[in-house]
Amino acid sequence: MTAQIDSSPCSNPVWLPGRNTQTLFGALGARYHRIAFVRDRVDTPDGDFIDFDWAGPGLFSDRTAQGKSVRPDPALAGTAARRWIQKDDWENLPATRDTPALVLFHGLEGSSRSHYAQAIAQYFRARGWIVAIAHFRSCSGFSNRMARAYFSGDSADLDFMFRTVRARAPYAKWHAVGVSLGGNAMLKYLGENPVDSRWLAASAAISVPLDLTASGHALTDTFAGRYVYTPYFLKTMKEKVLEKSRRFPGVIDVFRLGQARSLHDFDDIYTAPMHGYKNALDYWSRASSKPHLKTIGVPTLVLNARNDPFVPEPSLPGSNECSDQVLLHQPAEGGHAAFVSGPFPGNIGWLPQRIARYFEAGI
Repeated sequence: MTAQIDSSPCSNPVWLPGRNTQTLFGALGARYHRIAFVRDRVDTPDGDFIDFDWAGPGLFSDRTAQGKSVRPDPALAGTAARRWIQKDDWENLPATRDTPALVLFHGLEGSSRSHYAQAIAQYFRARGWIVAIAHFRSCSGFSNRMARAYFSGDSADLDFMFRTVRARAPYAKWHAVGVSLGGNAMLKYLGENPVDSRWLAASAAISVPLDLTASGHALTDTFAGRYVYTPYFLKTMKEKVLEKSRRFPGVIDVFRLGQARSLHDFDDIYTAPMHGYKNALDYWSRASSKPHLKTIGVPTLVLNARNDPFVPEPSLPGSNECSDQVLLHQPAEGGHAAFVSGPFPGNIGWLPQRIARYFEAGI
């Protein structure tokens, strides 16, 4: 059996041509509704922590479960969360069986503040869904406790995140969304665990670098990749690792890190050796989700614009490379995690609507 293919267009406006303008405007200029969260910090088995930002019926960022108003916690300034979750908050969430719920895995250096996370969370929360944004280590606005951080193929952390949200809302009907790096990690996990992941109702992967080698070269070898996108990512990535180097002296090659000018350099110096890979190419090869698409057992939408500047079109999968549980939607336009629509200045409402259509109707 093979995957279905949907080539219907995203309603990209004529005033926004080109892959890079669509990507950049989607992140920086398009409109979207904003949402605030309640934060839950959960310790991991290896002594670290992962932060989850929650929203849902009966859960309010500006008041407690008893209705008492609370001021935003200063420690959470700069995040999309306003306060820390309390025991009574869990009791306020719907306990009705099959209440719809969504867990979202963000992209490289993303968080619950990211434009796509905000748009998706607000859309589903407004329709009565429980929403949880799972932050990869060091992406929640707080440095994690260990020398390691996060990477695109971290199936162990995905398993922990899935188990955590399922334990918090055990009666919910859970769905998953992964964007960019988070989508790659999610798809790899689902392909590696085709039976154990069937508790999920459905999943959606958005703008995923399914072949990390192809995407790595796109961000290294193209002008926009090397001089626009890579410096943006490397700025915060280097800052985080340099902060770690002060806490873990001698573990990280700070001199080489300072010379890194590409994601290949960064992954070769830090990501790969810190997380058990030989080098960047070994990491990109072994952590890619594309080889795992054939074994996915959960109904899954894989949405990639064919003009995504991070994901070369030739690297996109064909129907014979996926299981029959996968729907490949590959519109011609949309950019990376953008999919802007509407008259100027546009909005990014098409994306959550597309995800909802798949979750509700399977198309």
